[in-house]
Amino acid sequence: MPTAIFPRLLIADDDPNLLAAYLLFFETCGYEIRTAADGPHALREYRAWHPHAVVLDIQMPGMDGCAVAKEIRRLQPGVATLLIAVTALWLPSDRAASVRAGFNHHFVKPVKLPALGARLTRHFRTGEAFR
Repeated sequence: MPTAIFPRLLIADDDPNLLAAYLLFFETCGYEIRTAADGPHALREYRAWHPHAVVLDIQMPGMDGCAVAKEIRRLQPGVATLLIAVTALWLPSDRAASVRAGFNHHFVKPVKLPALGARLTRHFRTGEAFR
């Protein structure tokens, strides 16, 4: 479970059913959540809200998740925002592209929400996200 401070989590995916599942799962875990259905909206939410972690689909309309991740890293170079790619892209070259874009982790769809939740929990337990 997250710490007593409720972590802010931004989730962006163009599949409304996945967004609904993410929202249901992570709200029950105690996260404060905002969602976006495309890259430009995700970037606007990031700029306005400054979440502690961002879960991004890579293949989204308007601006892909890698471009969003690069822009987040450019905007906040010293901030420890956790960036997680959740994507259908599974090749080693896709994972390498995620790392180059600034993602901390790369999960392949269909992702098991408890595994994704465990990764977030480990990050928040260290306290790095709140410094």
